[in-house]
Amino acid sequence: MPVLGQLLVLLVVGEVAGGRGAPRDTLTCTQGLVCRLLDTDVLCGTESPGRGRGLALARLRLEPALRCTGPVACSPCLEVRLRLAVPPGTGTGKPHRPAPSGIPGTEDGGEGKQGSPVEGATSSQPNITGLLLLSGHAYAFSRCVAIEVWAPLAPALPGQSLGWVTFRCFEAPLGSELHVMAYTNLRGHRRLSQRQWVPDCSWPAAQAAVPQCQVPRLQVSSAPKEVVVEVQGAVAGHSYTLWLYHNQSHGTSGPERAVTASSPMNYSLPADEVLPCLCLQVWSETQDPLRATLCPFSHDVEAWERLWARSQLVLHVVGSQALTCSLSAPCDLPAELVPCWQPVPAGPCQALPGLQQPTVGQGHQEFGGLRPHPNLCVQVWSGGQVRLIQCLRDRALPGRPDDVLLLEHGGNASLCALERGACTPLASFTTTGAGHPGLLEQELRQDVAAGQCRQIWHPENSTGVTLWACPLHKYLRARWALVWMGVLLGAACLLLLLLLKKEDVKGWLKSLRADYGSEGPLQGRRALLVHAAEPVAERAACALMAALRPLGLTVVAAPGGGSGVAAWGPLPWLHAQHRRALRDGDTVILLLSPAAVAATCQWDAGAGVVPGAGAAESSPGPRHGPGPDDVPNVAPCEVFAAALSCAVPALAAGNGRYVVVRLEALVPAVPPALRAAPAFALPSETGGLLRALAGPNRRRGRWPEPYVVAVAEGLRRALGE
Repeated sequence: MPVLGQLLVLLVVGEVAGGRGAPRDTLTCTQGLVCRLLDTDVLCGTESPGRGRGLALARLRLEPALRCTGPVACSPCLEVRLRLAVPPGTGTGKPHRPAPSGIPGTEDGGEGKQGSPVEGATSSQPNITGLLLLSGHAYAFSRCVAIEVWAPLAPALPGQSLGWVTFRCFEAPLGSELHVMAYTNLRGHRRLSQRQWVPDCSWPAAQAAVPQCQVPRLQVSSAPKEVVVEVQGAVAGHSYTLWLYHNQSHGTSGPERAVTASSPMNYSLPADEVLPCLCLQVWSETQDPLRATLCPFSHDVEAWERLWARSQLVLHVVGSQALTCSLSAPCDLPAELVPCWQPVPAGPCQALPGLQQPTVGQGHQEFGGLRPHPNLCVQVWSGGQVRLIQCLRDRALPGRPDDVLLLEHGGNASLCALERGACTPLASFTTTGAGHPGLLEQELRQDVAAGQCRQIWHPENSTGVTLWACPLHKYLRARWALVWMGVLLGAACLLLLLLLKKEDVKGWLKSLRADYGSEGPLQGRRALLVHAAEPVAERAACALMAALRPLGLTVVAAPGGGSGVAAWGPLPWLHAQHRRALRDGDTVILLLSPAAVAATCQWDAGAGVVPGAGAAESSPGPRHGPGPDDVPNVAPCEVFAAALSCAVPALAAGNGRYVVVRLEALVPAVPPALRAAPAFALPSETGGLLRALAGPNRRRGRWPEPYVVAVAEGLRRALGE
């Protein structure tokens, strides 16, 4: 028998290929039928066509099911139920007896046990044996199952239902479509085909049993320096992947960071990396898992500020005839590009009407017929404020920064100038140095008509506006020439007026010669400058002497150098200079520095006792100096104390002209021992010092201010060093 031969071949192949099917596949049939799996993965279409009548296929039903290996380890599949019938021309023609009580009917018959075609059958009873093939095709896989079925023939009629064969089951991914086909290997028999969608995770039975449907939750918490992402509600023992990415309209970019860990899991992200488009995804490490997506920073104000700080606007000039720009940012920017006119650097930029356009992606964007000009800028507006601005001011482009922008709407008669946020008619237009309003109206109209103005914008349709950049420098030069002529005329009139009053002019010239002539205002006067031997005092003394000498003042510094010091020694020389100053009416200037103040306090505390000072004071007059053996050996810091031995008694008796000056940055106040003399803080009170040096004969209020500035500036430089 050919059919039995084919069954034996398939049975042998099935035993070699894996027995009666995979352990997870099951096959059941209703009572009265005997069925078994020959193989769960055969190559459909390679079986030899059989002859005979076999079994007829009456109906195919597909139902969703779950195949589980544990409580929460199930996979979705489709259960195949196939109803079999007696093929035409087979049987005895006797009516079919109804099934006994308790056995389901043929339409919805119950499931019987799986058995062998030999078990429960006798050789005297007529029967039908058939080979069924079930194939399942999805997008990513294909599978075919071979089933052997034995059914009794009598007393069924042709076309009478024999029962149901149930195969469990064809696995498929959640939400996928499965195409199932059932047929036999007999020629000319009917084939049954049906398409069925596998339920997704909205199927209640899959939500608690399929790992792909058990998606964890994401919880985000912010800290001052970081953001913590927590994975919650995940199944213990399963691994999950956390993916961080930048979601943009042209694709994902940015960190593209994936972290794999078990639940519960915390991941820290630096706050500097948080941007509005930063999104998070988490999914389980299973086949075709569902993903939980969260974009929690889309309304974060600090994230938006951080995004704008990382955004950049770049302008491109194509052949000095076209203007394009590119806006680069880690995220999509809901912004608007606005070309504007900025005649003054860092000044207001007036938007050009009708040229605004939204940002599109990260590539280059063109502004149609807008021609580049040095005064053109592009602003990025978002949320009602300017976020970015870029200008063409430093480019080598046609046009000048002092050009005026004219707007033409419907012809030359409607020209107006764009300035100060409005379009001013030419009859009311004015500009710096251009004269009265409307003075340039005729010239500007002629320039537009004659082609002297450069067309910045011209729309494709004739109903829009046209923008012209017209030069103003030629008009401004003419106006400035008139201004200079007016200035020269005024100067000539003033000179004529002065000549008419020549006596007053002569007096004025004499005053100038007296104040600013070749002879200084302190010509013929002398001063003795006493200071301590420390660097800051020496620098200030040098600066003060250098500034006072151009005024005609002869200044002798102590301690200083010269032949007298070399012959007498510092203290005798100092006392001789002091006696000369008292005798000749010279001014003694006591310069207070930190070391001088310390010496004053030490002198005051020691009752004015200075080693060697008494001998110097009782020495003979300057007409015969002391000998080499009489020169005392005194340290440099004692020179200022020795000067105090001369100055303080004279101050107490009201003898001599003394002036105390202090370096205000280093000495806050004058010591009590020297408060009897007039004191001045340098360099702020330089004017008062000069008036004191000039003496009472100098008229008040007539001191030349340039001298005061020169002396004060010299002291500032010396003290600054």
